[in-house]
Amino acid sequence: MVLHRFFLIVLAILVTACDQHSGGMQGGMGAPEVGVKTLKAQTVTLTSDLTGRITGSMKSDVRPQVDGIIKKRLFTEGEEVKEGQVLYQIDPASYQASYDEATAQLKNAIATLKSSKLKAERYVALVKENGVSRQDADDALATYQQNVASVAQYQAAVESARIKLDYTKVKAPISGRIGISSVTPGALVTASQSDALATIRALDPIYVDLTQSSTQLLKLRKQQSLTQQNGEMLPVSVRLEDGSVYTHIGRLELTEVSVDESTGSVTLRAIFPNPEHELLPGMYIRATVNNGVMDNAILAPQQGITRDVKGNATALIINGENKVELRNVTTDRVIGNSWLVTQGLQSGDKLIVEGTDKVQPGTLVKAVEVDAKTNSAAIASGTGGK
Repeated sequence: MVLHRFFLIVLAILVTACDQHSGGMQGGMGAPEVGVKTLKAQTVTLTSDLTGRITGSMKSDVRPQVDGIIKKRLFTEGEEVKEGQVLYQIDPASYQASYDEATAQLKNAIATLKSSKLKAERYVALVKENGVSRQDADDALATYQQNVASVAQYQAAVESARIKLDYTKVKAPISGRIGISSVTPGALVTASQSDALATIRALDPIYVDLTQSSTQLLKLRKQQSLTQQNGEMLPVSVRLEDGSVYTHIGRLELTEVSVDESTGSVTLRAIFPNPEHELLPGMYIRATVNNGVMDNAILAPQQGITRDVKGNATALIINGENKVELRNVTTDRVIGNSWLVTQGLQSGDKLIVEGTDKVQPGTLVKAVEVDAKTNSAAIASGTGGK
């Protein structure tokens, strides 16, 4: 009785082991499931993220052009000034006196000129009647011509004195926002001084100088050439130091760039409207340059692109026979969560994005399309198709 019970137990164990082995063999012979993403050509906007600093579109130092004592400051620091607006008044007393003196000398020279002209005309008439000698007539004419030159000389002196008198009113050379004044009324200034009285910066429009490698610049120029054919400019947006986005869009200017031999980089200049004066010279910003639009672009999920030991980009796809195929691909940049692939993949390819660790080139697989509703954990466990 005991022997019969023992025989039944052993038989049950053997049957169970055979069932498990049979099930395992059947499961091992099944094609593994992998998650795939069917690639589709699409239109994408290419952008470049750069850093840079803001600089004024125009900058001018206010300097005196004559010596003297500052009598008045005629502006408020930090306000907008117009070109030609009087900013400082230098004591004009000595320059006014010089101008008056030059004016008086000119008047005297004009009176002398008139007298010598009349004398020369009379002598010309008298010499014909032998009333005066030829020498006296010639001397009278020479005196007249000297007085003509003297009048011209005094006219120049008056103009010079007038210019110096006008320079006592120190005017704004450009329109813009003026900074802090370095002098106050009572200060002595000179025409040859190195320190500026104040600095004016034009803030609208304003420049943003960006740094980019020369290699990237070549690509950017090609893209700009394409967009210029359509009458468009490359738009630029900026993010400020506090993380906020500047509301106005600028445009990129590629003129007068040079390569820094030590770094291999170039400085690109973008111009922005700045009516609220939110952008100020010296600010550090991050800019996004819109390089243009690429048609028929292939975007591959990052998890589907790997690197071999040499650093080359590769991808596993499923061919028409449901077998895994290894592709060498060329990537350009990351856009969102995907690689922009320029070579190696095309529209309609089924890229393996889940379960790559379970397969190798030549493996027969079962493809499960990955989308927002697909459970990647289920694919990894082999139940994604159920």
